[in-house]
Amino acid sequence: MVGIGYPQEILEFEYDPSFAVRGLWFDAVYGNLLKVDAYGNILVCVHGFEFLKHSQVYELYPNKFLKLTRDVRSAVDWVHLHGDLKKKTVENLQQYVRKDERLPMFLARLRESGAKTFLLTNSDYNFTDHIMTYLFDFPHGAKPEDPHRNWKTYFDTIVVDARKPLFFGEGTILRQVDTATGVLRVGIHTGPLQREQVYSGGSCDVFTELIGAKGKDVLYVGDHIFGDILRSKKISGWRTFLIIPELVRELHVWTDKCQLFEELQQLDVKLGEMYKYADLYAATHLNLLYYPFSYMFRAPAMLLPHESTVAHEQRFILESPKLSQSEDFSDHPQPRFERAQSLIPHVRPETPRSVTHNHDEDFSEDENEDKIRNGDKSD
Repeated sequence: MVGIGYPQEILEFEYDPSFAVRGLWFDAVYGNLLKVDAYGNILVCVHGFEFLKHSQVYELYPNKFLKLTRDVRSAVDWVHLHGDLKKKTVENLQQYVRKDERLPMFLARLRESGAKTFLLTNSDYNFTDHIMTYLFDFPHGAKPEDPHRNWKTYFDTIVVDARKPLFFGEGTILRQVDTATGVLRVGIHTGPLQREQVYSGGSCDVFTELIGAKGKDVLYVGDHIFGDILRSKKISGWRTFLIIPELVRELHVWTDKCQLFEELQQLDVKLGEMYKYADLYAATHLNLLYYPFSYMFRAPAMLLPHESTVAHEQRFILESPKLSQSEDFSDHPQPRFERAQSLIPHVRPETPRSVTHNHDEDFSEDENEDKIRNGDKSD
């Protein structure tokens, strides 16, 4: 981004992976970080580490709507396609790739159950081979008593250079990869897909035909909402499994802050003592005969799927990539940039400790000020 004209000072910032996660836009005009829905409507606006109030958002964006610009996206695409991202990753796999010794067992059990497994990636073969070899670098195989096996033996089909989401549309030519050199073989591959062989490109239609599966027969696991999940489900009809690493942090909040949730429930009870009625609907007003006239009618708290399956008293063990700054990266000190006369007042402000924004309520500026005076904060 500095290369396309952004100020050099951004190199001084320390990356905080727990603050900004996927699905955010950056407004280069006002310098705001925006959470925007699928239709371009602004849900949350942050300037630096300060969450802007509704009145401030309306002042900057009268319609609470913004068109997408692609500076950040273009920079990320360039780093992936032309930069040293993969080279730096391969040079320090322990820092960037997290291994799990259960992976060989998981894939082996899938195949033992009668399912077929495939690997579909946009990466080229050489990078894929480095990553997968590292992920399966254990002295044992699928079981502790089994000998080590090459990673290719765990998959029925392997496809690299898929160019998703193009793969789910017109696709590209399907060719076989020479695993000794990484070079693509001449000609289009039309025959059956062989085990422990690697193929490049292709399309979803050709792929599903060669593996002999219909759309609903495939469960596709991916971590990219658009490139992996939406396109594969919309075009090919594949069943999808979305990987969301941020859920680890969410589940920690759910289990570690259970007392706060209970306090909120107690506050709801107290609100019922303060108010006589709420907005209701019923077949007849005579239904009120069956409730005390001081009863507080309210909708029960709705839990999200990942909350309803984890009890408050359950201790959640962190096994996925951590999102806090105080993680294992202490063993890998990150480079810091020093500038003699920096224009940055502080390279890493404190994360906000209170919520000052609201996701979906639209109220006037006068109503907003009334809420502030009454000490009412919404989340």
